Amino acid sequence: MTVPTLSGPSAARPAGRPGLGAQLLRRKPIAQMVSEAENNDGGPKLVRSFGVLQLTMISVGATLGTGILVILGESVPLAGPAIWISFAIAGLAALLSAVSYAEMAGMVPVSGSSYSYTYATMGEGMAWICGWCLVLEYAVSVAAVAVGAGQYVNESLAVFGQVLPDAMSQPPGDGGIFNLPAVVIVLLATILLVRGAKESAWINTSIVVVKVGILLFFCAVAFTAFNAGNFEPLLPMGAAGVSAAASRVFFSYIGFDAASTAGEEARNPKRDLPRAIMLSMLIVTTIYVLVAVAAIGARPWGWFDGTEAALVKILEETTGQPWIALVFAVGAVLAIASIVLTVLYGQTRILLSMSRDGLIPKIFGRVSRRTGTPVAGTLLVGTAVALTAGLVPLGSLADATSIGTLFAFGLVNVAVIYLRRSRPELERTFRVPFFPLTPILGAIMCGYLMLNLGAETWAVFGLWMLVGAAAYFSYGRRNSRVAALTSTEYRELSSQAVSTPSTADSVKA
Repeated sequence: MTVPTLSGPSAARPAGRPGLGAQLLRRKPIAQMVSEAENNDGGPKLVRSFGVLQLTMISVGATLGTGILVILGESVPLAGPAIWISFAIAGLAALLSAVSYAEMAGMVPVSGSSYSYTYATMGEGMAWICGWCLVLEYAVSVAAVAVGAGQYVNESLAVFGQVLPDAMSQPPGDGGIFNLPAVVIVLLATILLVRGAKESAWINTSIVVVKVGILLFFCAVAFTAFNAGNFEPLLPMGAAGVSAAASRVFFSYIGFDAASTAGEEARNPKRDLPRAIMLSMLIVTTIYVLVAVAAIGARPWGWFDGTEAALVKILEETTGQPWIALVFAVGAVLAIASIVLTVLYGQTRILLSMSRDGLIPKIFGRVSRRTGTPVAGTLLVGTAVALTAGLVPLGSLADATSIGTLFAFGLVNVAVIYLRRSRPELERTFRVPFFPLTPILGAIMCGYLMLNLGAETWAVFGLWMLVGAAAYFSYGRRNSRVAALTSTEYRELSSQAVSTPSTADSVKA
């Protein structure tokens, strides 16, 4: 059976358009997703070049370092010495969702991550909400991480007796005018992504090795100054403080989500994506908890309040050797660059999927014949994120990222439950253990952490949703390609078996 190919705006076939309620509930057939990924309307396609190593490094690169290198100083005052418990709670919530992502990635091996999974299970309305949350999650998280770059650039320069003035290293509201290091890092990552995904992946892999090395080096040094008394009292801010900190640092765990956006660039997505997601979660959670314990053991929790680049300062005070702090600070800048690179990559691939569905303008879905990447979309996203990183304070960015992430993760847990019930015949290369308890707990954990975010964050989230609703009704609803399918086409696609490229075909491609 041939998958229908659509061209032009969906409004060209008004007779096939369902009513608003039916359109919001219309699910995108998985067969259509896979076919569009392989054909791309006859235009240039994304290149399948990633193996399990590159996919794992994308996940680790997008995750490892964010919560430790950038917002540790802002999170410790919320939880006290129990900050390591906050990381463990956030890691558990992420792991419960990660296993759901692994199952969905094996069934729906396309770009789009939780947006595509939601479209296949809950319909266009929830898919739009999820995609809109992902835009917030990815773009804001890139900006949040990049904001922290100024701290480590200054720590590097301080060894030579120089610092960037606050006007050039802090955003408005934090005593500055424009965060220049953050803007530079985002623009460099944008240029690299435009050149090609394969080249970006190998550079990211090299940086991840450096990142893991400097964090393990920090632990080795910090444990030489370990003081068990720093953990007493363990819960000075109570359980509420631990939960608040867990909600804030949760955005540190979105890396496996970034890996799942590489479904169309993986050589064997059904096999390798689930493996990469689970392996990266194990690596990241272990290192986060280890570094948090080492940091609190080396310094009392009150010391972290208002301290920027806390890990560098611990190394300086522990060793008395400025060059050690310099090496770590330079490594931290590279680590931040790796996060920016991989998360920005994920953002562009989600927008590509939404554009392919007609829900956002076509420019975000155009793939260059020369580079095999969505050049125009990458440049637009990179420019917008760079401006955000240069002008918005870190704390606001971190919380806004967390709420978007948690909402999207909760939807993926629900999607797994739905597909197990409605499409039990679909091939699953990975199955969520202890079903349905695991995805139910994952959804509950996401909801619990969302409730611990402040009223200001919820207000921003509500405003963002209102803007998203306006964008959908003014553009997405009229241009939706799934809504343009006739009833007959839709039924045929919904019942069609899903086929994906074999390993040999993928490698050849």
